[in-house]
Amino acid sequence: MGEIVGAGLISHVPPLVMPEAIRRELNNGEDTTLYQGLHELGAQRLAPLAADTVVVVDTHWFTTVEHIVTSHDRRCGLFTSEELPRGMCQMPYDMPGDRELAEVWAAQAAGRDDTWITAIDDPFLPVHYPTINLLRFLQGNEAWVSAGICQTAEPDDFLLFGELLAQAVAALDRRVVVLASGGLSHRFWPLRQFRDHEAADPALHLRTPEARAADERVIDSLIKGDHAGVLDFLPEFSTHAPEGFFGHYMTMVGALGGTACTVPGEQFGEYESVAGTGQVHLWFSP
Repeated sequence: MGEIVGAGLISHVPPLVMPEAIRRELNNGEDTTLYQGLHELGAQRLAPLAADTVVVVDTHWFTTVEHIVTSHDRRCGLFTSEELPRGMCQMPYDMPGDRELAEVWAAQAAGRDDTWITAIDDPFLPVHYPTINLLRFLQGNEAWVSAGICQTAEPDDFLLFGELLAQAVAALDRRVVVLASGGLSHRFWPLRQFRDHEAADPALHLRTPEARAADERVIDSLIKGDHAGVLDFLPEFSTHAPEGFFGHYMTMVGALGGTACTVPGEQFGEYESVAGTGQVHLWFSP
């Protein structure tokens, strides 16, 4: 019988994979704490678990009529971001996959009329940087599977998607880590103001004070393990445009038990602004 042995709400922002000199240039001479924080999270929490598979809920991969998970035996190649090709260009990646887990996850939806999950192994399926940017920090010998964000899904749909992942893991001999790869509030500065707000201080550079307060409320609740409180706060939090509709978090917490989950979060690095958006690394040990 398998188990979910760890989970994280993880930032994937472009500065993580930029040279140190550029990171410091963007941040008034200081390095982002998200960079070292992600290294520490990987070394101190993920690596010792010796997980078989990492499942990344990827907030840049939007689907429409169903949840989709990757079922490739391997994904490898060079990645250039269509969003920021100047900063993320021809990055090599090589990820063994977990076809069995993806297919068993999809099979959990068979015969249901309230959700749809499809496992896809098309070799031309794009990859996205919420998965790619984590590799240099977190990749070991595990298989890696990505899951999309269904843009027509509502909170209960994401929670169910995560619940069915937990059922799939339980049916297999797997040690699985679930990474919700995405941010908190997610509004950028307008183009003509953008370069004035690339530093990390949320007091100066978060898009609005209200968004910062909402992010800090969510972080505080997660550190306390009050996941039910975060889920209750979602209608208000949604007014601050959380990345991926916060579907990455909801899928993750659905896999950990949904509203019944009380696993406290451990923060790595500081809460920071990246171009006006709220970013943090939080680890959960079930």
